[in-house]
Amino acid sequence: MKKMNWVYEAKIMAAYPGSFLKWVILGSMVGLLTGSASAIFLISLDAVTQWQNAQPWMLWLLPIGGALVSYVYMKWGKRSIQGNNLILEQIQSGDERIPLRMAPLVLFGTLATHLLGGSAGREGTAVQMGGSLADGISRIIKLDTVDRRILLMCGVSGGFGSVFGTPLAGAMFGLEVAVLGLISYRALVPCFAASFVGHLVATELWGVQHHIYDIGQIPVLSGIVLLKVMIASILFGLTSFMFSELTHFLKRAFTRVFANPVLKSAVGGCLIIVMVYLTGTREYLGLGLPLISNSFDQDVAPFAFLGKLLFTSVTLGSGFQGGEVTPLFAIGASLGHTLSGWLHLNAPFLAALGFIAVFCGAANTPIACFIMGIELFGSEGALYLFLACLVSYVFSGHSGIYSSQQIGVSKSRLSNIAPGTRLVNRKNKK
Repeated sequence: MKKMNWVYEAKIMAAYPGSFLKWVILGSMVGLLTGSASAIFLISLDAVTQWQNAQPWMLWLLPIGGALVSYVYMKWGKRSIQGNNLILEQIQSGDERIPLRMAPLVLFGTLATHLLGGSAGREGTAVQMGGSLADGISRIIKLDTVDRRILLMCGVSGGFGSVFGTPLAGAMFGLEVAVLGLISYRALVPCFAASFVGHLVATELWGVQHHIYDIGQIPVLSGIVLLKVMIASILFGLTSFMFSELTHFLKRAFTRVFANPVLKSAVGGCLIIVMVYLTGTREYLGLGLPLISNSFDQDVAPFAFLGKLLFTSVTLGSGFQGGEVTPLFAIGASLGHTLSGWLHLNAPFLAALGFIAVFCGAANTPIACFIMGIELFGSEGALYLFLACLVSYVFSGHSGIYSSQQIGVSKSRLSNIAPGTRLVNRKNKK
């Protein structure tokens, strides 16, 4: 019996190198495609953003552009209209194909949104392109259901890591995002390979450069500093909750009032134009990168975070294409800057905490966001970065930007939500 056990264990051990090599190769293949796709997207996005800034009159075309994108999706998009949620559902338990058309459609839709002045992000585009391309690979090499889901996670990791220049956070994001509270370590090797190779391809092969922000002076650890960071982090989490709930509410409201997607986006574009003239500023349009930069090294209006939140929620709620993450960075960084005056902490320091913490609360990915903070701002403030992510994650509640995200482990026993419940259904299944 002992000999048989030994032989069995030996066979298992002998299979590990082959499995490891298999997933390194597959993950790298996904990384090569997602890194190139992200690079093409980022280069194009920079071009259309510069064009929009140079031609401000193009904002008046936003209703027409939104209507056109919605018509294209209505005519040819099919299930692609589900966006990130379709990919998450397939990672969780699905066996339906992700249309390869999702990649060019979301690329076109996001570029149109930014060209004409909509307020949106870029992670959704990279993740959707990554998931679509990864599923295409899985069909070509005929992977089984389990391996296909792992490859979809690689697509998410490769897209995220390459579009933000954070390969470690990208790897963890693909593992963490589908199911709240649970991490699938089975996909750790391929997700890291996809994210790392995708990052290298985007930066080294395509020459993509990512923005760098200085966290400034890290405060000396003390009880009062920890208390202030916790107070700020609670507000970051509540802001995440507000953004997620408002965006979902507007999506439902727009759809209920305007059943035709084309009309819905056209009305949303008109609302954005009205909001620009009511606020008297265009700083809430686009990705929000100037707002982020000003939060670190200049000054921002006290309620700039609220302006960006409203502009992005209306843009996405009315059916425009684009992600949420970069606007969440801008919301968090500007809120941190505002809180710095009230809490008497360095503005760049709190801006950095807000940068990752608001995103963390909205995406429910505390480990990925903590690692992203270290990759972007260094490890000197790791304790504060981790605390900010932890507190924001808890205080954002069972809400999030991805409505198809499953609750694997509830954030609190008081909520009494059954495992496997999706965020969109959490209020009906307690």
